[in-house]
Formats: sequence, structure tokens, C-alpha cells
Amino acid sequence: MRERKETNVRKILNFLGETFELLPAPFETPHSYLKRVNKAPYKYYRDSVRSMKKRGLVKIFEKNGEKFIQLTYKGQLESLLYSLRSRTKERWDGKWRMVIFDIPESSRGRRGMIRRLLKREGFVRLQNSVYISPFKLNAQSIDYLKKSYLIHYLRILRVDAMDDDKDLKNRFKLN
Repeated sequence: MRERKETNVRKILNFLGETFELLPAPFETPHSYLKRVNKAPYKYYRDSVRSMKKRGLVKIFEKNGEKFIQLTYKGQLESLLYSLRSRTKERWDGKWRMVIFDIPESSRGRRGMIRRLLKREGFVRLQNSVYISPFKLNAQSIDYLKKSYLIHYLRILRVDAMDDDKDLKNRFKLN
């Protein structure tokens, strides 16, 4: 059930992010959307919205006797992260892209956000706070890092040469 709830959360976030940005949407609209697309029972929708509210992704309020749902800033960032397009196969230019980050202990939750983004973009962990890929981050990822202020914690490097990169070339199938 956890997987289904997470899928519904993604769909609701994408729906709210695409259509309403900062405007509230009627509470029923995302459910009718899910029902039309996925035939999802109302229980899944309700549980997903509760989960999203608990995580601080949406807020629910009443106005003129109707319930509305609205993305919070955190929800907008999550929606942006979910909407990132997967990379199309690029031709390697022979240079590695390395992302290094240093996050203070007081902001440790942001580490997971950066790691999730980098893994989604095809980067692999070289060390705890060092990730590497043969391909650069796409513009949407850079936009997400700027909007979430995570860009202040990291450096993006282009590495022309490494001492021994055979294992990385094998991992990325660059041979």
C-alpha cells in the first residue's frame, strides 16, 4: 500500500503543480482527476492527501463551505522534483561532472534532498558528499536547486582527467 500511496502523492502533486501553482484547487478536483486517470478509490486519495498534509506538502482550508487544497512552498519544490524529465542518452564528451556538497548539521534534512536529486539524474556516489556522472545536470535540476536554495551548499565541477576511472567507465557503460 505504501507504493500506491506514494504514486498517488506524485499524481496529486503533479496535478496541483501543473494547473494551480499558488492558487487553491477545490478538494474534489484532484480526486476526480485520479479517478478518471487511474480509477483510484477515494480512500487512496484521502490517505495520500493526509500524508501530504502531514509532510507539509499541502494545506487544506475551507472557504464558503467548500474544502480547498493548496500546495505549500515545500509541496511546490517536491512537485518540481517529481516533474524532472529523465535524461535522454547523450554522447559523452570525455569529461566527468562532479557535485560536492557540505551541509551543516542544523540542515541535515537537505542532504537527502540533494542525494535524491543527484541519484535521479544518474549520478553515483564517489564518497559521502561527492557524486559523479559523465553527464551534466539538466536545466530543470539546476532550477530546482536554485528554488530550494540547495545550490548554496554545493559546487559543480567539470573534471578533465582522473587517475583511474576504469570502474566508473564500466559503471556508466562508456567503454
